[in-house]
Amino acid sequence: MAITQAVVLAAGEGKRLRPLTYTRPKCMLQLAGKPILHHVLANLKSVGVTRAVVVVKYMEEVVREYFSKTDLGMQVEFITQGSKYGTAAAFSQAHGKINSTFFAVAGDVITTPAALRALAAGHSGKISALLVEVENPEQYGIAQVKDGCLSGFEEKPKNPPKRAYANCSLYVMEPDIFKALSAVKKSVRGEYEMTDVLKSEKVKAVITNEYWLDMGLPWQLFDANKFLLSQLPEKRGKIENSTIKGKVIMEEGAQIIDSYVEGPLYVGANTVIGPHAYIRGVSSIGADCSIGDSTTVKNSIIFDHVNAKHLSYIGDSIIGAGCNFGSATQIANYRFDAGNVKAKVDEVIIDTQRNKLGAILGDEVKMGVLSSVMPGKMIGDHCWIGANVMVEENVERYSHVMAEQKLKVSKLK
Repeated sequence: MAITQAVVLAAGEGKRLRPLTYTRPKCMLQLAGKPILHHVLANLKSVGVTRAVVVVKYMEEVVREYFSKTDLGMQVEFITQGSKYGTAAAFSQAHGKINSTFFAVAGDVITTPAALRALAAGHSGKISALLVEVENPEQYGIAQVKDGCLSGFEEKPKNPPKRAYANCSLYVMEPDIFKALSAVKKSVRGEYEMTDVLKSEKVKAVITNEYWLDMGLPWQLFDANKFLLSQLPEKRGKIENSTIKGKVIMEEGAQIIDSYVEGPLYVGANTVIGPHAYIRGVSSIGADCSIGDSTTVKNSIIFDHVNAKHLSYIGDSIIGAGCNFGSATQIANYRFDAGNVKAKVDEVIIDTQRNKLGAILGDEVKMGVLSSVMPGKMIGDHCWIGANVMVEENVERYSHVMAEQKLKVSKLK
């Protein structure tokens, strides 16, 4: 039986993904040129969904505006989550909107159409959940499975089983599940949790080995971007006097001029790369950007309307929309001791497990000439970083950072 309806959760903020989520919800972070939610809905359409109910709340106007201008070839209805928080409460908002078997999915999870097809094919009973084996179970809620059904959950277990399966937050449900969703009590966290529904119902477990990623930290976006680019077909546009190695995906109006590119690379509409730019690693550059003379972009995600026209280096970084790089701006991405880069998230120092990580910049950051940023640092949206400033710690949004300089002037003899 084809599943033609879906409920998609897109109400979350994604606090640990700040500064990128100060100006957009998590589901609208841009990967491979499009918001995560766009990729989620496109996957649902590819497996037969013709109508999706999308639950929004945090900065919902950003979601609504984008999709008001985007035709996915399916009906998309937006509803606002009420005062109750939690995934069960969010799914319950679609009560009365759904009248047949439906997908119930998180709008910020990257996976494949094949995973959704496997979930649909394995569905039985009132609710089925997709599980995936993970190598680092201490980072996930781990499902216990008995006789093909869920028998319990353990959050971030210290002594996990040899084979540990994470809940993917991807489900197939029958409409009568809404009664159970509405009956959930508030948890100790003050939320209405989907895990309480999974504990109270008989849930079919469907295990997949397809790609799956739920991004909770900024540097995890690199892995998702790499996967999404691998799924896109090559599409070349206007290329003049340039060396291109590897796959490039160029949208309408994009140009690569007198430059050297090692893909995979996504180039958004009306973006100009060059002259004399060097692009390497797995990179996505959004729409209406200018990457110019002697600027290097390496393994980075750049959102729309970004200018880096002169002598800049952007390595292993995520750059929000509307940023401007003054001449010779440099982003450092490697420690002298070759150790893992550490980053401060929500006042907690985290080992990123990456030995190369540049900067995370929010929207509308202006970098002055000859400015630089040390590895793993985050700069909030709408900041001004003055000329010759070296950023050695995170910068809060709406800050103006200037270097104090004392000059000594003497007369020439």
